[in-house]
Amino acid sequence: MEKFLAGLQLMVFGMGMVYVFLIIMIFCMKLMSKIIEPIAARQKAAEQAAKAAQPSAASADDVALAAAAVAAVASRR
Repeated sequence: MEKFLAGLQLMVFGMGMVYVFLIIMIFCMKLMSKIIEPIAARQKAAEQAAKAAQPSAASADDVALAAAAVAAVASRR
């Protein structure tokens, strides 16, 4: 009976540790989302501005290169 109770105690402790880890992981993911959100919005705006500035005859590579340049300039400001 003693081994059964020790096993049960170990099981509850292990499940509790997993639960705590998952709560911490969810908190960290939400925090990272809040940190990254403004950066992503700025990059998206820079890509849209670069896309609007390019003539329609430009290739996809030129548009991607211009968007990267605009995003780099915007990130330095």
